[in-house]
Order: sequence, then C-alpha cells, then structure tokens
Amino acid sequence: MPEEHPFLTGASPQGEGNAAAAPSALFDLAVNRAWAASRGFSSGQPASPQAAAFLAGWHARTRFARRVPLDAVKTALAQHPVGGEWHWTGGPDGGWTVGKAPFP
Repeated sequence: MPEEHPFLTGASPQGEGNAAAAPSALFDLAVNRAWAASRGFSSGQPASPQAAAFLAGWHARTRFARRVPLDAVKTALAQHPVGGEWHWTGGPDGGWTVGKAPFP
C-alpha cells in the first residue's frame, strides 16, 4: 500500500502565482521565513534544482506564504547579502536590512 500524506500539499505551478497584492508585512514575513527555511541550501547553490523544489514545497505547505507569489520570494532571496544577520523589510519594493527581523 502506498504511503499517503493527506494533509501535505504538493507544489504545483497553479499555486505559485497570486494575482492579489499581499500586504507589505506579509511579504516581509514570507521572505524572512523562506530564507530561514532554505538557509541550508543558500550556503551552497540557492538556484539548484533541489533548493528550488524545497522552496516550492515550503511555499505550497505554508498557508500565509501562498498569498505571496513564489517568484517574488525567489527574487528577494536571490538578493540576500553574503554574511551577517539580515532581514527583509519594506514589502515587495523593500530590501535586506542589517539585523534580526522584528518578529519571527
């Protein structure tokens, strides 16, 4: 009998985009959480197929992140500075700021 995971949502192209604009705070949270979740991949090959698949799966399973387009999250992650503690702030038009995010 195949192993079933009824509560896990698989990644699909239909769920990666979102026509509605997410509030800036939600966008910031999605980027910061995506960075935290993918940190292991980011130290090596952030654009690798494994990292992309992991991020797509994370996006599909994270309720609040699905309100932010996956491509926008990927674009923000690609801009992450090397070294130090950084967090995203300012919504879709924002950028990386030195220090920890004000909330997890």
